[in-house]
Amino acid sequence: MEQASTQPWYRRLSFDSHTARLMIIIVIIFVAFSLLLPGKFFTVRNMQSMAVQFPEFGILAFAMLITMLTGGIDLSVVGIANLAALTAATILTGLGGEGGMSASIVIPLAMLAALAVGSVCGIFNGLLVARIGITPILATLGTGSLYTGLGYVVTGGPAITTTQFAFLGNGSLLGVPIPVIIFIVLTIFFAILLNRTTFGFNVYMLGTNPVAARFSGINIDRVILRTYWLAGVVGGIAGIIFLARANSAKPDYGSSFILLTVLIAILGGVSYTGGFGTVTGLVLAILSIQFLSTGLNMLMLELSGSSAAIFFRQFAWGALLLLVMVINYYIEERKKRRISRQ
Repeated sequence: MEQASTQPWYRRLSFDSHTARLMIIIVIIFVAFSLLLPGKFFTVRNMQSMAVQFPEFGILAFAMLITMLTGGIDLSVVGIANLAALTAATILTGLGGEGGMSASIVIPLAMLAALAVGSVCGIFNGLLVARIGITPILATLGTGSLYTGLGYVVTGGPAITTTQFAFLGNGSLLGVPIPVIIFIVLTIFFAILLNRTTFGFNVYMLGTNPVAARFSGINIDRVILRTYWLAGVVGGIAGIIFLARANSAKPDYGSSFILLTVLIAILGGVSYTGGFGTVTGLVLAILSIQFLSTGLNMLMLELSGSSAAIFFRQFAWGALLLLVMVINYYIEERKKRRISRQ
């Protein structure tokens, strides 16, 4: 532990062979689409457009990261985000209309309500996994449907429209879009949490070897409960961004983000068995997916002139997820064989 603390700061950065591969992938994708779409992909306007798009699913990816590091997963984050967005929209429309409360009161109240909903949902997930012992994938698959169903109960079907959060989705600070600023703050928070706190050490320890973690005195149930609570809070923040970007909230918004966040986590080097993954890898994976999605959309529109790119993008995400998992499997097998020979 003392040796690690005396290393230079650049030695402590999460820069390994996987991170290097991700950076190469980003460069290849960026250069390829810049050449295929000259004057369209590599433009200031397109960069600005991508900058306000990726925080929506990028923020959700942090919830997937923290739960997968423990050896679990959270398939309910989109449902949590939508339920939080619907709660905030209901408060904004119910209390902030004509003759209602002032915006300076109702907007913070709506934000706090969204975060509270995310917290409650996350704690419920954690209790199911830690105390009752339900497998995380089954527990969060069920609660994801539960939260989506509650969203339909709140709305009765149609979306709730409000523009009072528009300043968050479309505003900027010193030329930087506010969603990007929120994403950067979360990146710094999770980097410190996972690399500089006892909780982060416990998360990695639990994902690496749950038996050793238990015998070392780590309260596993408490770590799991806090992990899913944190994922729920992240879902609440994502719900605020959803509402701010779309100026409306509905139960099935961003239904494809579950597959996307899992893909980002796996592509970013997060082990699906837990114990390994970095914030650096996750951020690079988010950027590569954004470049790929935008490039495919523009290329399909250029070639076919239709919106078929949306369906092709889903196919590309699924194919890429399978490809990355197969590659990671063979890389791990090769490492095991090399270690066994040594």
